[in-house]
Amino acid sequence: AFNGSKDSRKGVEIGKCWENRILQVCDTFFFYEQIEDYNEPYLSALSEYDDGRDLSDYDFKNDGLDDANRRKLSYRHRLIAHKYLQGLHKVLDQQMIKLWDDLYELTDSYTDGWLSSGHALLEQQNTNVLVTSGSLIPSLVKCLLFRLDDVIVYSSWEVGKLQCFSWIKERFPGVRFCVIGDGMEECEAAQRMNWPFIKIDLRPHRFPGLTMRMVENYIQVIY
Repeated sequence: AFNGSKDSRKGVEIGKCWENRILQVCDTFFFYEQIEDYNEPYLSALSEYDDGRDLSDYDFKNDGLDDANRRKLSYRHRLIAHKYLQGLHKVLDQQMIKLWDDLYELTDSYTDGWLSSGHALLEQQNTNVLVTSGSLIPSLVKCLLFRLDDVIVYSSWEVGKLQCFSWIKERFPGVRFCVIGDGMEECEAAQRMNWPFIKIDLRPHRFPGLTMRMVENYIQVIY
């Protein structure tokens, strides 16, 4: 995307650091090792199975989680949702927070403000929803690490993006949405929903140049 003006080896090193940090947080604090094979499309998908049990002394390591027990899986999702709302400053120790902050600043500098520009754009909206083809738990952790912890996350891995868009419309009736993405699936799903679609363009990279005025123009054309 930078036409050779950046050191690509440094970019790869930064990416590997993010990968390690994401997996570390997933496995240590978000039960990912236990529930990797049980992907759900959103955090409250199992709420009907949750009996509200007090989890303060619950033994998650030895409760015998298996395919048939949705209640035990719902307990994990309830605690994950709580940690997501708390944010990583309530979860990580000071040393890990320092490593995280340094990596964020290094990445933002390397990408000429991609992270901070995206964050600034999203801060101007009341409701921000991420619909990702990745699995739910790593996507939640990525949002936390990228300082997008007020984003609502849906995983389209098994259900597709059109289904996720339909759930979002039901969840937020009357809200006008604009889809921002880089793939055909979200473009086609946006067309089916009659929502405007803005394609992310890496050349030139769009986020430092994408403004709320541009987004509002797309919304006004459609709505």
